[in-house]
Amino acid sequence: MVRRDRSGPAARPRGGTAAASGARLWTWLMLPGTLWMTGFLLASLLLVATLAFGTTDPLGNPRFGFNTENFAALADPAYRTVLLRSLGYALITCLICLAVSYPVAYAIALHGGRFKNLLIAAIVVPFFANYLVRMYGWSVVLSDGPLLRALRAIGIAGDDTRILQTGPGVIAGLVYGFVVFMVIPLYAAMERMDTSLIEAGRDLYGGPLRTFLFVTVPATRQGAAAGCVLVFLPAMGDFVSAQLMGGPDQIMIGNLIQDKFFQGQNWPLGSALTMLLMAVLLLGMLGYLRRTRKDEAEAAR
Repeated sequence: MVRRDRSGPAARPRGGTAAASGARLWTWLMLPGTLWMTGFLLASLLLVATLAFGTTDPLGNPRFGFNTENFAALADPAYRTVLLRSLGYALITCLICLAVSYPVAYAIALHGGRFKNLLIAAIVVPFFANYLVRMYGWSVVLSDGPLLRALRAIGIAGDDTRILQTGPGVIAGLVYGFVVFMVIPLYAAMERMDTSLIEAGRDLYGGPLRTFLFVTVPATRQGAAAGCVLVFLPAMGDFVSAQLMGGPDQIMIGNLIQDKFFQGQNWPLGSALTMLLMAVLLLGMLGYLRRTRKDEAEAAR
C-alpha cells in the first residue's frame, strides 16, 4: 500500500484557496476607500475641465459654457515663459534632491546599523510641521541674516548679494520642501539591494566612486525614479516657494493659477491653466510608468 503524502499536491489547493480568500478580503476592504477617492477625484476633474470652457460675467462670477478662448489665451508668450520656468525649476529641484539624497540614503541604509530607524525619523519628523510654516522659516534663513552674513565674512558673497527674490532662492525653497520625498524611496531601494553586489563591484571597478556609479546607481534606479516623480509633481505646481522667496520675475504656474482664482476672479482661465499643468504632470507620470514596466519586464527575463 502506498501512502499519499499529505504535504504533497493534495494539500496545496488548501493553501492556494486561503491565499485567494485573503486577496479577495483585502480587495473588498480597499473598495470603499478607492471608490470614495476616485469619485471625488473624477468629480473635481470634471468640474475644472467644464469650467475651463466657461466665461465670466461683468461681476467676475464664473459661468459654464463652451468657449475655447481660455485655451487660446494659453498661447500667450507670458504664460509659455512661466510654464517653462516652472518646468526648469522642478527639473533642477529633482537633480539637486537626487544629488543630496543619494549620499544620505546610502549612509543610513548601509552604515546606519541599529540607528537606521532613528536616523530616518530625524529626517522625516521635522517635515510633519506645516509646509507654510517651514517655508516662512526658510525664507528667514535665506534673508539678510546670519547665513548671508557668514558668506560675506568668508568672501563667498558680496555686500549686494541676495538670495531671496532670485531663481536660486526659489529652487532652494523647493529643495528644502521636497527633499524628504527623494530620501525615502532611495533608502527603501538601498535597503532591498544585495550588498554583495557592492563588494563584487569593488573587485571589478576598484574605486568607490566607480562602484557607486556602475553598481549602486543601476541597482537603485527604480527608487531614484520614484523619488524624482514624488519631487517633480509637487514642485511643478508649487506656489509658496515662489511667493515667499521669489519676485515678479520668478513666479511659477502655481502662482498664476492662484492669482486667477483668488485675485483676478477669472476662474475659467485659472481652470484652463490647471488643465495645462495637469497635462504636463500626466506626461511625466506616464513616462515613469512606462519606465517602470520596462524595468519589471527586464527583471522578469
